[in-house]
Amino acid sequence: MKILRLLLPLILVVLAGCATRHQTADQRQAYDAEDTSRTVDLTHPPRDMWDRIRRGFAIPNLRNERVDYWTDYYASHPQSVLLMSQRAGKYLYYIVDELNRRGLPTELALLPFVESAYNPNALSRSQASGLWQFIPSTGQHYKLEQDWWRDQRRDPVASTQAALDYLSYLYDFQGDWYLALASYNWGEGAVKRAMDKAANAGKPTGYTALDMPDETRNYVPKLQAIKNIIARPDKFGITLPGVSNTPYFTTVHKSRDMDIAVAAALAEMPLEDFQALNPSYNRPVMLAAHNPALHLPLDKVGVFNDNLESYTGSLSSWQVVHPQKGQSLASIAKTHGITLDQLRQANRLGPKQTRATTALLIPAREAPAGGLMLASYASPGAEPAAEPRTIRRVEVPARASAKLNTQDFRPKPVVRTHTIRQGDTLYSLARRYNTSVDALRKLNNLKNSSLSTGQRLRVPGTEVQG
Repeated sequence: MKILRLLLPLILVVLAGCATRHQTADQRQAYDAEDTSRTVDLTHPPRDMWDRIRRGFAIPNLRNERVDYWTDYYASHPQSVLLMSQRAGKYLYYIVDELNRRGLPTELALLPFVESAYNPNALSRSQASGLWQFIPSTGQHYKLEQDWWRDQRRDPVASTQAALDYLSYLYDFQGDWYLALASYNWGEGAVKRAMDKAANAGKPTGYTALDMPDETRNYVPKLQAIKNIIARPDKFGITLPGVSNTPYFTTVHKSRDMDIAVAAALAEMPLEDFQALNPSYNRPVMLAAHNPALHLPLDKVGVFNDNLESYTGSLSSWQVVHPQKGQSLASIAKTHGITLDQLRQANRLGPKQTRATTALLIPAREAPAGGLMLASYASPGAEPAAEPRTIRRVEVPARASAKLNTQDFRPKPVVRTHTIRQGDTLYSLARRYNTSVDALRKLNNLKNSSLSTGQRLRVPGTEVQG
């Protein structure tokens, strides 16, 4: 009897262990404790954005055959991974900063690799659009404007805020990141119904056990595959592009109508690069009434503001017309001295449409061929000049440059600004801008050498922009 009393606790422990293993069999397939452990040196700041992302990994790793398949797939397409990573470089700092601010796992910064290949103009067969691939209805629910003028599903800032709001909600709703991610792909209602169906049949309700479409079944494995490669790119022979752990862009608001091409030229950026940060605009002009948000690289903000301040010409070569109800396109074209084909082309109207149903853009008469002429300022080491020293041509569409030339720039003293970044000192800035520490102090009324990240300093005239 005494022996039985001694053995009884041991028997109960063994039975409990068996029950636990039975209950978590599905979880054991999904989670591997060894895989989720991290050996990251947190005593030093992140080397770059990839290092910063690795430090914030918090979703348990998934291990199964699908993960192995997709990891091998991406690893065997290094050029595709490189292209996606290069695209991501423009947006990663902003996205990861938002994830950190909200306390969310940094794996979510890798989700656009799966959703859109980090292409802000990506459009799926189901009309999902942007980095985060919002369908129209979900985009509207999260207040992403979609109209004739713009589609904020393509805006990197607005869409990121909406996506993180949505993912946070889904995690709170499901209590599990795998199910939350499946819900993001398939819909929370569909995942909930699949879970209820499995529960009613006495089956496990974890992500790996649910009856789901192939796209959703492969969704988390694809994300895990990207995570595996980002975690250890050397293991897979992948070289990631350098992405600094510093902001790439900032946002400015302007209160004047402005052509997209003109804004790009004022920022002295290739139109393609400007549109990569500002892909939400459907038309060639941004209306002041919409309080347009322009996303510009940090080192282009000063350039843009200086050129805009100096420029006195027209910023837009388009006129917005609100026709009377039912007014014919032919009569509108005739009134404004353009052909019907020009009117249709400017507004992307089909040949069968004969009546105006919404606002229209009326193009100005064609401008002489040539580029927008921008003032470049004095070279390093030169004395400040009262007039722009040279003229630099930036090629833009002829329509955008119709009324823009050197006569449209006011003479302006040569002074630039530099936005302080981590590691900047007055000494390093003086060397960079070919000036002295005393000159920088006097120009900015500095009482000491202390600098703050984000602070803007005036620097002597130069072609180098901070």
